[in-house]
Order: sequence, then structure tokens, then C-alpha cells
Amino acid sequence: MNIFIANHSSMQVICLEEPAFYTLIEEVVTRLKATAPAASPKWMGQEETMKLLNIKSKTTLQKMRNEGKIRFSQPEKRIILYDRDSIHAYLEQHAENTF
Repeated sequence: MNIFIANHSSMQVICLEEPAFYTLIEEVVTRLKATAPAASPKWMGQEETMKLLNIKSKTTLQKMRNEGKIRFSQPEKRIILYDRDSIHAYLEQHAENTF
């Protein structure tokens, strides 16, 4: 691997051979993926939804669903999933601005 470093007054120029450049890029991408937080899935279950909304009652969650306050999907009779974005939007709608 050849690296050429040239100093010009206030700037430093580094030249890499093509294979070294791509190896460097791959290492950067690998490190970024390792440190980046994992993306949250769009749909979440009842427990996670209740925790995010800070509610303890399944009845309260059902009431919010029935009143159209939060978006949900019911792919099967006993499976209800909640849209993470709609939960965040609901929380933002009810946020109070500070003085």
C-alpha cells in the first residue's frame, strides 16, 4: 500500500492507491454500522406501546385505538400492532412548550 503525503502551506494532501482507498472506505462503513443505533421497527407490540405511552392499562390502549388517537394494524384476530410513528406523533401533539 503506497501512501503519499504532500504538504502545501496550510493544507496536507494524502494520496492512496485505489485498493487502499476502497479498503479504507469499507473499514469506515463497518465502524459506522457498528456504532450506529439499530433502526426501530415500524410496528410494535402491545407491551412496547404501553411502555412508550407510559400507560398500565390495556383498556386505556384499546380506548386510544377505538378513538382513532393512534394507528394500528391487526394482521390476525389476536395480533394487534401499533405504528411507532403515530405513537410519537400523538406524544408530540400533547407536548407542552417550555417558557
